[in-house]
Amino acid sequence: MRIGIIGAGNIGGNLTRRLTALGHDVFVANSRGPHTLKELAQETGATPVTAEEAARDAEIVIVTVPVKAVPNLPSGLLDGAAEGVAVIDTNNYYPQQRDGRIDEIEDEGITESRWTERRIGHSVIKAFNGTYAQDILDRPRPAGAPDRVALPVAGDDEAAKTKVRALIDQLGFDTVDTGGIDDSWRQQPDTPVYGLRAGTAEVTKALAEASPDRPAAFRG
Repeated sequence: MRIGIIGAGNIGGNLTRRLTALGHDVFVANSRGPHTLKELAQETGATPVTAEEAARDAEIVIVTVPVKAVPNLPSGLLDGAAEGVAVIDTNNYYPQQRDGRIDEIEDEGITESRWTERRIGHSVIKAFNGTYAQDILDRPRPAGAPDRVALPVAGDDEAAKTKVRALIDQLGFDTVDTGGIDDSWRQQPDTPVYGLRAGTAEVTKALAEASPDRPAAFRG
């Protein structure tokens, strides 16, 4: 597939490494410009581009920038994406450590991924937000392996969710359906599933044990 990755930090960089190794056509962008991605491009074979170019004709777009940077993404970012594009949101809202207070999230009680949807004008699939970046390289396992890690995945677009879950399976991980984006609080920071390295049964149990109340440490 043609995959655009917007954000080349730990998660974005390691997804670039794995997805190119799997044979996907990867276009990667960051906020500093394509010229700063030459080393990653040489290592992986990915094409360094602008954010608009990363999304153009992409079947999957991965948005993996800090939450506070989402409003700075280009207007109409996804206008040139392939029909039926699936957009993966890996972001987490860290108001005290990084992002500052976001009134919509705090006052309306919406999930951080719903807020991201409003900013980019497209539905998203929340995935990889609680995944250790190094695990993307170190923990892939074949289907059926007893130590295969499962990742929670939330989203309203069932076709896009199916596409994303298939990609995650190809990357070497199982998935557990968290529900819609309004249910994605179950995998936000400081929930039982966040950072959990476990199989489908334990991940399903952790999701069920989550509380919708945002912890004080993750409120602005």
